[in-house]
Amino acid sequence: MRFVRKAILAGLAALALMVPVTAAERAIIVLDGSGSMWAQIDGEARITIARDTLSEVLSTMPDDLELGLMTYGHREKGNCGDIEMLVAPAAGTAGAINTAAAKINPKGMTPLSDAVRLAAEELRYTEDKATVILITDGLETCEVDVCALGMELENQGIDFTAHVLGFGLSDEEGRQVACLVENTGGKYLSAEDGDALVDALTTTVAEVAEAAPATAPEPEPEPEPEPEPEPEPAPAVLEYNTRSNRFLVGRRAGYSRGQQRYHLASL
Repeated sequence: MRFVRKAILAGLAALALMVPVTAAERAIIVLDGSGSMWAQIDGEARITIARDTLSEVLSTMPDDLELGLMTYGHREKGNCGDIEMLVAPAAGTAGAINTAAAKINPKGMTPLSDAVRLAAEELRYTEDKATVILITDGLETCEVDVCALGMELENQGIDFTAHVLGFGLSDEEGRQVACLVENTGGKYLSAEDGDALVDALTTTVAEVAEAAPATAPEPEPEPEPEPEPEPEPAPAVLEYNTRSNRFLVGRRAGYSRGQQRYHLASL
C-alpha cells in the first residue's frame, strides 16, 4: 500500500509540475467521482488515496498558481450530466479544494470527456493558456470520443494542455485514455507501473525543471549619452573700412564693398 500511495503521490506531483509556473497560470484538476472510485487498492479506497495524495501535493503548490477543482459522477447514478465545478480556479485555493474533495461521494458514471471540455471552457481555453489535469480510475462511459475531444481542444485552443493520471487502469485502458494527452501535448502517467513509473517520473520532473523558463536578468541601464561639445566660436575678424578709414573687430559672416578682412590669428 505504501508503494502505491508513493507512486500516486509522485504522479500527482509530476502532473502539477507540468503546469508552468509563471504569473497567473490557471489550471483545473478534474477528479473522478464515479462509483468505481470505491474500489480498493491494498485495503484502501481509491477515492481516499486520491484525497490524501491531492492534499499532500497542494501543500507544495506555488501561491500564485490559480487552481480549481471539478468532479463528476458524485451526485447521481446513471447521469452523464453529473459534472460540477467545486472550486473555481483562483490563487490560494488549496484549503477549499481539500475541503471539497473530502465531500465527494462516488456513485455515478464517468463522463470524463465532457468534464475535461467544461474545465477547458471554464479556463477560456480559446482565449487564454489553459491546463487540465484529469485523475481517473476508468474510461469514458458516456459515449463521447475522448480522442476526438483532444484534437478539438488542441485545434481550437490558444495553448491547451491535458494531463492524465490513471490508477487501476489496465495497459489497454491506459492507451485508450492516453490519446487525450497525446493530442494536446500532455503526459499520461500510471500509478501502477512499479519501478518503471519511478524512473519515468524522475525523468519527467527533470525535463520539466529544465524546460521551465528562467527569469530574465534585469537589463543593464543604457549609458548616458555624452554631451555634445560646445561649438567653437567663430574666429575674430579685423575689418578695415576704406570709406570711413576705420578698423572694425567682429565675427560677422561677410563684409560689404569697401571693407577688407583680416583674421587676427594671421596678423
